[in-house]
Amino acid sequence: MTDSKISGDFIAEDNDKRAAALKSDYAALGEKLARSNIDINAVTAKVAEFFVAVPSWGVGTGGTRFARFPGLGEPRHIFDKLDDCSVINELTRATPTVSLHIPWDKTDPKELKAKGDQLGLGFDAMNSNTFSDAPDQANSYKYGSLSHVDAATRAQAVEHNIECIEIGNAIGSKALTVWVGDGSNFPGQTNFTRSFERYLAAMADIYKALPDDWRLFSEHKMYEPAFYSTVVQDWGTSYLIAQTLGPKAQCLVDLGHHAPNTNIEMIVARLIQFGKLGGFHFNDSKYGDDDLDAGSVEPYRLFLVFNELVDAEYRGVKGFHPAHMIDQSHNVTDPIESLISSANEIRRAYAQALLVDRAALEGYQNGNDALMATETLKRAYRTDVEAILAEARRRTGGAIDPIASYRASGYRAKVAAERPAVKGGSGGIV
Repeated sequence: MTDSKISGDFIAEDNDKRAAALKSDYAALGEKLARSNIDINAVTAKVAEFFVAVPSWGVGTGGTRFARFPGLGEPRHIFDKLDDCSVINELTRATPTVSLHIPWDKTDPKELKAKGDQLGLGFDAMNSNTFSDAPDQANSYKYGSLSHVDAATRAQAVEHNIECIEIGNAIGSKALTVWVGDGSNFPGQTNFTRSFERYLAAMADIYKALPDDWRLFSEHKMYEPAFYSTVVQDWGTSYLIAQTLGPKAQCLVDLGHHAPNTNIEMIVARLIQFGKLGGFHFNDSKYGDDDLDAGSVEPYRLFLVFNELVDAEYRGVKGFHPAHMIDQSHNVTDPIESLISSANEIRRAYAQALLVDRAALEGYQNGNDALMATETLKRAYRTDVEAILAEARRRTGGAIDPIASYRASGYRAKVAAERPAVKGGSGGIV
């Protein structure tokens, strides 16, 4: 038994109000798909088995470099965060795992594991933090961490990552994501080659500490906080890191960590082709690393990314099992609602990609029929799969309309009464 924050009875009662409409919509969509020889129940079953991890830090109100405006019922610690994460999973049945960030979420691993078990949650990739200073650390990361010129600072950063592995191993995680803010803000500030050499040597020490069944994800980012040069600035550098370290090292693709107009879906295809796609941080962007809700700005791009993922499934690519995680900052919305929405949008892109006629697409590609090839993709993308998403949730005990059910539950008001109000004024994410 799990300690449900929103009861199954409440969800079922709320679903009863919407069941007749869903049944009608699902039947109509099933009839439409059947004309294209697509079994709606087979698609629904696959969607119901697609999961994405939620970030522990995502359930708190985010912020910018200038300010943060806390919301009601801010989580006070990791156990509050896990309570909020469990609500997202209870309503969507799409997020059974949580990705932790250390030292933000550092506590007794036994207590973490017990709380996760109590809520029916597991733990996805661990995330280390050497891009800001912890209160008790000896050496500052102001001028870098894993690539720092000072050997003691590099050793401290390595030790922190190994600690993340140890915590993760105790709670059932199987991966470590490493992102560093290392770089420079002025030409000549650092030696590009030596800095990367130091980074690779430090990462090699972390790699040696990985359990046999773990993976190490290197995450790239063009800029911020290093605005002139960044040590791990693009997917090519991330690929070089993964190739240098070994088979347990792979690349993590954050949808916002790219230059404007970058063809992210092609990057995904390249990493799949060479066995180095480790996983994703799903979000959306308009200008840069905006960390907006998934599918809120570029839903077609999200679909095109999933088109490559489903294509890899279709082709039976060996060893293909990317990790799916959300990484967002919620400045003006209820974080729980944004994460519910994002989980559903990610599943939507997956469902739409499952509808692509792969045989027809390959035929048009081989025949150089550009128009019909792109129309094949658009036909799947234009299909309204909302009934599939809702039915997948309903069949697994989730809510037909999860945001409506969440609001009706009064959960935010309840935790706002239990958790002391947080004053604003600080900058940065929680």
